[in-house]
Amino acid sequence: MIFIFGKFFLRGGSLGITRLNKSLRNEFTKIKHEFEEHLQAINENTNEISANYEYICEIEGKLDRLSSRVDQIQMYLEAGTPNFASKRSDFDVKRLNRREQEVFLVIYTLEEELGSVTYGDIAKRLGISEQLAGSYVTSLIEKGVPIIKRYINSRPHMKLDTEFKTLQAKENILQLSLQEFGF
Repeated sequence: MIFIFGKFFLRGGSLGITRLNKSLRNEFTKIKHEFEEHLQAINENTNEISANYEYICEIEGKLDRLSSRVDQIQMYLEAGTPNFASKRSDFDVKRLNRREQEVFLVIYTLEEELGSVTYGDIAKRLGISEQLAGSYVTSLIEKGVPIIKRYINSRPHMKLDTEFKTLQAKENILQLSLQEFGF
């Protein structure tokens, strides 16, 4: 009798395990399909992001070329203006504080080495943050120092107006001493 009940319970137990295995497999298969759908959606988003990045890079290149053309047109128009030289040689620059003078001198000297100067170049030379360097450059522009900014790859590159730079070298408009600042 125990033998018969034992077989009966074993068969019932194995039937329960088999059903449990099938149901677990079904659930895991559903989970696997959901993960595959999520992976496919992620791959589609990644492809879209890549395409958008390439498009943005292309637009930046076009903007840089457009900016260059606008600068050329502006220089052409200004060169054709009869009073251009007399108008530009009369620079009205307000007195700079010591830190602004240091930033000006960094731009003045690094421009000779690098061609154009970034906020990072100024920050590195003076041991300040790029944000602080940017605010000093803005202050210089507000005080009348003619700094020309160009954006290359969304980063500002600065140069001094060549006529102002020449006049500064000849007449020391800002009354700066390079030796005082260690340049």
